[in-house]
Amino acid sequence: MSDSTIPTVRLGDDGPEVGVQGLGCMGMSFGYGPSDADASRATLERALELGVTLYDTADAYGAGENERFLSPFFRAHRDEVVIATKFALAIPPDEPTKRIIRNDPPYIRQAVEASLRRLDVDVIDLYYMHRRDVNVPIEETVAVMADLVREGKVKHLGLSEVTGGELRAARAVHPIAAVQSEWSLFSRDIEASVVPAARELGVALVPYSPLGRGFLTGAFTNADQDLTAGDFRRQQPRFTGDNAAANAALLDPVRAVADAHDATLGQIALAWAQQRARVHDLAVIPIPGTRKPGRVEENTAATRIVLTEQELTLLEPIAGKVAGNRYADMAFTSAGRE
Repeated sequence: MSDSTIPTVRLGDDGPEVGVQGLGCMGMSFGYGPSDADASRATLERALELGVTLYDTADAYGAGENERFLSPFFRAHRDEVVIATKFALAIPPDEPTKRIIRNDPPYIRQAVEASLRRLDVDVIDLYYMHRRDVNVPIEETVAVMADLVREGKVKHLGLSEVTGGELRAARAVHPIAAVQSEWSLFSRDIEASVVPAARELGVALVPYSPLGRGFLTGAFTNADQDLTAGDFRRQQPRFTGDNAAANAALLDPVRAVADAHDATLGQIALAWAQQRARVHDLAVIPIPGTRKPGRVEENTAATRIVLTEQELTLLEPIAGKVAGNRYADMAFTSAGRE
């Protein structure tokens, strides 16, 4: 391994070996306003050069467009990458801007076939339930997902935004390689029950938005003023109005730690997320999203930053002071069901 290549870790007790940091690909075609396709393709290639092997997408990102965009890269590097995609956020035919949560068996089978076609692969390495439909027993959902493994369409199973109890119920049906949830200096609700359950069951944690959707990097301070009209962060309570102003002030200790390491704010946020593995004694693979090769270089360099106990103590109070929820509607998150 070269000095610039990140180390690897196993994705839970039953999962594949992956780079200790993955790449969230949603923003390359969805959610964060206009993007440059050529820059995004260069970002994918640079990430792989640096040892990033877990690439995260979902069928809901751009109504399948993100999977289609990633397909050529995946085909060119099929034996080098671990493809993670998701099902559950269905688009009603008569309301293309709306999403409804579906975990029912017929929909799962329809969704996996559609993802396989868009990705143009024979098997999906890691298949997540994107969100939990409380009207369908999770045991029933995971049983269908387990069938997909037996049929050779999926290699490993993952769950997103589940509670600790839901994870235990799922694990009783079939091994779960990873749980994906928001986890960052600003969002630590999963530490109450999800993280202990994952550690107990040998499940990896895959933090999404470890950079607080860019807020923790200082890239913007108020979504209404700084981001384009199509950027979905303008709908998230903690990034607008008085909440945004209050939360921007919380970055001062992050700046102090960054200065001590000659690092960026984002690198400190990622170093904190990476060190959750040691703090909680489980595999942690953050998936920061970016569309720029230079940012991938910056992000992966954070895996080499080790924060001291004093620095971790300085950063500890931040999450408890954050103003506003991470979504306007928390009902479909694990925290909303705890």
